[in-house]
Amino acid sequence: MAGRGHDVVILALIVREFRRGLTGSAWLPMIFFLIVAAIVPFAVGPDAPVLARIGPGALWIAALTSALLPIERLIEPDRADGLLDQLALAGTSEEGVAFAKIAGHWLAFGPLLFIALLPASALVGLDQQATARTALSLAIGTPALAALAVAVASLTAGLGRASSLAGVLLLPLAVPLVIFGAAATGSDSGSALKLEAAVALFIIAGAPFVTGAAIRAART
Repeated sequence: MAGRGHDVVILALIVREFRRGLTGSAWLPMIFFLIVAAIVPFAVGPDAPVLARIGPGALWIAALTSALLPIERLIEPDRADGLLDQLALAGTSEEGVAFAKIAGHWLAFGPLLFIALLPASALVGLDQQATARTALSLAIGTPALAALAVAVASLTAGLGRASSLAGVLLLPLAVPLVIFGAAATGSDSGSALKLEAAVALFIIAGAPFVTGAAIRAART
């Protein structure tokens, strides 16, 4: 019964994070993603072959920077109003809370990014096959971006200028994911896709433990 009650709490947290994302600033990453895609042709010119070559990488950079936008609302509000302490007193592990926040954050962040991918691909001149490969690459990579965002949010919770610190922490950690994710959008993407999946799995598996440890450290 205790395990079932714990599952109910985690599910309720996932739904709460999803709803809070949709009613909060979840639309900002989608809009930012589209703005970056729209700016790329102005920066590199209208040469279609050049745009098609750099387009997937530009969309990956757009996805990475979009993941930074909601960081301040992921952990700090719940730490400041004592919700994380109440969940701990109720027997919910910090790692469980971290998993729920990662899942809820991705649900409010990832699907909207895929909706934005179609017009963004047209803006950077990707054909249908390149768009499909980019979508597959982002489908593997965006859960890892959500996990990194929650982990970094927990490390910077309660600190001044958290958003600036979050960018400094998240961007280097995301470099392997971006490298393999962008490479996986190419026509010969088999090995890169496997390496991206391995990096993403490592981040997703480790992020709840990093987040849980950071929440406990902030409490003490």
